[in-house]
Amino acid sequence: MLRIILGAIGAAFCGVLLIAFGTGAYNHLTEPAAATVEQEFHLQPKALHLASDGPFGKFDRRQLQRGFQVYKEVCSACHSLRLVAFRDLQALGYTEAEIKAIADQWAIQQPAIDPETGEATTRKSISSDHFPLPFPNEVAARAANNNALPPDQSLMTKTHHGGAAYVYSILTGYQDQPPELLKKFPDAKTGSGLHYNPYFANLNLAMAPPLNDGQVTYTDGTASTVDQMAQDVSAFLVWTAEPKLENRHSAGIATVAFLIVFSVLTFLSYRNIWAGKPH
Repeated sequence: MLRIILGAIGAAFCGVLLIAFGTGAYNHLTEPAAATVEQEFHLQPKALHLASDGPFGKFDRRQLQRGFQVYKEVCSACHSLRLVAFRDLQALGYTEAEIKAIADQWAIQQPAIDPETGEATTRKSISSDHFPLPFPNEVAARAANNNALPPDQSLMTKTHHGGAAYVYSILTGYQDQPPELLKKFPDAKTGSGLHYNPYFANLNLAMAPPLNDGQVTYTDGTASTVDQMAQDVSAFLVWTAEPKLENRHSAGIATVAFLIVFSVLTFLSYRNIWAGKPH
């Protein structure tokens, strides 16, 4: 008797699920949800080709140094790089003396405690320090950025779909709202203090366009157009997110080569061992 009751309960439960599924499917087909402004006007990241792309990719050190210069002179005022230490810049081709100078001259100093008074103070950075945060806490960061919290850039290209292409597209994607958007979605007008960018998820960014032509004077003489600076800082952020990328590529290639040679030797050994044996 108990089995019959439990079976009936299970059948009733399945029936309710089928009815709910059927009702939902019918409503979806007969009354589809209205498209949102994000669905119609959000764009996928632009194509971006970097030297580090692909299984054989390697970092372009000159581009990484240019990207670091863009971060230092433009991005570091708002965006942190908390997972990267000054001494890590040696991988970009900087000498020990250059890294010490970069750390010592960094605009934002490290938080510290005065050993004599016990009060909070600051000190200059040294090579072993991580890059200091531009704001002491989240409240201060939001207060300085129209209540928006500037994200840390250490893993930016790993945590966003599109990676470096996403960063590049955001930096070069600022534009006026298209007339067709305002015509179809009059309530979607970009608000005060926001900036339209179709490559951002909700189309509006609190961050103003950060780059302007000639904003940075590259030490290697490269013309600092907005497009060039966006490419360079995107490449730099690929390195901050995966500084061992070249080692991983080399290890992967060596592993594949070993497996190919091992497979060939195994097959030849098999043929040699069974050559005179009837199958």
